[in-house]
Amino acid sequence: MKLISWNVNGFRACLNKGFEEQFRKLDADMFCIQETKMQPEQVTTRFDGWEQYFNSAVKKGYSGTALFTKTTPLQVTFNFQGHTDEGRAIIAEYETFRLVDLYVPNAQRGLTRIDYRMQWEDDLRAFLMELDKDKPIILCGDLNVAHQEIDLRNPKSNAGNAGFSDEERGKFGELLKAGFTDTFRYLYPDRRDAYTWWSYMGKAREKNVGWRIDYFLVSNRIADKIRAAEIYPEIQGSDHCPVGLEIDI
Repeated sequence: MKLISWNVNGFRACLNKGFEEQFRKLDADMFCIQETKMQPEQVTTRFDGWEQYFNSAVKKGYSGTALFTKTTPLQVTFNFQGHTDEGRAIIAEYETFRLVDLYVPNAQRGLTRIDYRMQWEDDLRAFLMELDKDKPIILCGDLNVAHQEIDLRNPKSNAGNAGFSDEERGKFGELLKAGFTDTFRYLYPDRRDAYTWWSYMGKAREKNVGWRIDYFLVSNRIADKIRAAEIYPEIQGSDHCPVGLEIDI
């Protein structure tokens, strides 16, 4: 089974930058997107053979997630308790696992939203651990944190900044310790220069001055079923690139 995750930084804009071509070329079984910045009625595009689910923020033009799937889920739910206004989570239940599509809040410049981010992390971890008691989880999305120094080009100059603060990195570590595996690092523990987001400034993408903040995580008990974990930096259309997972489940 092949899954793709992509922060499209505005789904309507990305549709005008070749999204459909890349969507079909990647040929996934499940395709998760984040930062849709839209309401469902604003997009009429439909992909034959796919079911699609949108979770939009109350605030228009902000946040949002979507799921495209070839396999009909047993159930699809949105968000989790205490975090229902920003459209940041879609949970799809299948026979042997649950898929969780996430767009984690940014702590913002100066860490002005760090308190909310910490509460989100704690609530999310508790929610996932409860779900994991029933079925293993495949979690993907823009998690808005570079976990280790190897996950961004300039760790020293970014220490303490949003996305690389001790608080955010610590919470990511807590999530892994709670029973989850970073699929890319599972296969490539030492690979450098593998990034999923680049600033639009200073030709960062051209120079590959980036961050790895988009992930696939899985419950530890299915880590041995991971077959491939991919990053697709050549795919344009957003300041993020897609990431992929192939798993036998």
